[in-house]
Amino acid sequence: MIELYSWATPNGHKVHIMLEECGLPYRVHAVDIGKGQQFEADFLAISPNNKIPAISDPDGPDGQPISLFESGAILLYLAGKTCRFLPDSTTGKYEVLQWLMFQMGGVGPMLGQAHHFRIYAPEKVPYAIDRYTNEAKRLYGVMNKRLARSTYIGGPDYSIADMAVWPWLRSWKNQGIDWADFPHLKGWYDEIGKRPAVQRAVEVLASERKPLMDDQAREVLFGASQLSQHLAPKKR
Repeated sequence: MIELYSWATPNGHKVHIMLEECGLPYRVHAVDIGKGQQFEADFLAISPNNKIPAISDPDGPDGQPISLFESGAILLYLAGKTCRFLPDSTTGKYEVLQWLMFQMGGVGPMLGQAHHFRIYAPEKVPYAIDRYTNEAKRLYGVMNKRLARSTYIGGPDYSIADMAVWPWLRSWKNQGIDWADFPHLKGWYDEIGKRPAVQRAVEVLASERKPLMDDQAREVLFGASQLSQHLAPKKR
């Protein structure tokens, strides 16, 4: 039984999708990031970066337990454990991995900044809004061109690259996107959204998530609370 520590966010949904697609039994532990539960000692023991998701698998490699944080690492682990959604061929594997890294290094961070400055920032900063909205559109354009000649993000077959990207595009309105500009990407997005496992996955913890617009949640997510967890105590 996989122990999943997560919340209903794009990075959480990436792992929810993989677990649902694989059919692995798992138990969900809610980590309410708006209330600061990501800073609790038990969670930090398996996720030192105080970010969701994280997993513990009592039946890890060689039968030994393992805990993992970082959604990309978890996707790779689950793909290896189940021998699914990552090609066997070396060429195919690296084709998928480059697009997984594209999501981790570009799509997630940049769309996250677009969300922050367009929706959550307490004051509107025109430069930042323009900067990250334009970057969101650029990334959508990269994916649209890719899908003009590839059935899926990572190649001819559905893979962990698709699972990684798709949840981040669910908030396309918040990112300033007009789907009419990205028809190939929109077709892919709609197809993935019809998968039963994906539909189940996005409901995981969805009923518990509340809008993160109050001052306390902003402080926990974007304020000094994030920094204070990782600073050494000052000497007296």
